[in-house]
Amino acid sequence: MAEPGSSRNQAIDWLRGVVMVLMALDHTRMFVGSSVDLRTASPALYFTRWATHFCAPVFVLLTGIGAYLHGRRMPSTRALSGYLLTRGLWLALLEVTVIRAAWLAYIGPDVLVLQVIWVIGASMVVLAGLVWLPRAAIAAFAVVLIAGHNLLDGIHADQLGSLRWLWLLLHEEGTVEPFPGARWLVIYPLIPWVAVMAAGYVMGPWAALPRAERRPVFLRAGLALIAGFLVLRATNLYGDPQAWNAGEGWTQTVLSFLNCEKYPPSLLFLAMTLGPALCVLAWMDRPLGAWAAPLAVYGRVPLFYYVVHIFLIHLIAIGLAWPTLGAAAAWQFVRSGGLGYGLMAVYALWVGVVLLLYPACRWFAEVKRRSHAAWMTYL
Repeated sequence: MAEPGSSRNQAIDWLRGVVMVLMALDHTRMFVGSSVDLRTASPALYFTRWATHFCAPVFVLLTGIGAYLHGRRMPSTRALSGYLLTRGLWLALLEVTVIRAAWLAYIGPDVLVLQVIWVIGASMVVLAGLVWLPRAAIAAFAVVLIAGHNLLDGIHADQLGSLRWLWLLLHEEGTVEPFPGARWLVIYPLIPWVAVMAAGYVMGPWAALPRAERRPVFLRAGLALIAGFLVLRATNLYGDPQAWNAGEGWTQTVLSFLNCEKYPPSLLFLAMTLGPALCVLAWMDRPLGAWAAPLAVYGRVPLFYYVVHIFLIHLIAIGLAWPTLGAAAAWQFVRSGGLGYGLMAVYALWVGVVLLLYPACRWFAEVKRRSHAAWMTYL
């Protein structure tokens, strides 16, 4: 925990903690609940999934802010660039080894899934080069990619021949086959996630301002994004590959209005999620009392939390599958749409997972606080 009088911006830890808790809900649903198509889901299932849409954009943005704040404690731009490069490569390696094993219970070369940790690592590698540029140039890079990448939606990997794999890594969800029989699934292409992290880095100086100054800055930015989302979405002018449509009732209309593309995240998806998140960051940037302390604990050990919570939820799913599938099949259980449990069971298991993780996260947060080893910043 932060020492009394620490200048650490605790609102960032609190918001990151909220994101980590919400993330566990989505992953619990994926393992023990059911798959969801937002175009046909019931309102309860829709908003269970939709609420977790905030996780990846907010986490990537806060990673960029954190990179700037970490750089302020480093002796030079070279040191920050080297740190971002090595940590980014480390995260990408974790994604294809430890984290893949947690998700799939598999470690061979045939199946690979590039998800959020991979794209955070890859974005850090790019940011390692961007930090040498003036802040205005980094801001321009972020704005152009976030606002303009939907202009690339008409380009598809299958049109690019031998460069198909590159476009999948950059801008289109899909499967790469580097050798016969392999299925390397790209869920999080790099564009525009790298721009979200760059935008967070540009916002970093705001987070270092005195509280009375930074709160209104974050609030105004959040309200501007919300207003932009409402105008662009209402007019269907630009910003998402799929227009919204009026449904049979207001409920279906609202669900269609909010159903923006996440893979890759459209301009409107990012405005819809990051706008409210910046407003919440401004709201949370004040003394919140004892109830917020556990959120800060989760927020200070995000990588530890991520890895452990996937292993834990997967083990729970194996235990639930055991009576039906048998011992051998249960141990080979791989997520493929979940076990079909209802939402009440999903929510109950989610709460249990989050509570079970708290002692371990608190212990590790204390270990990190006491340690002065440079390698601990990679965990």
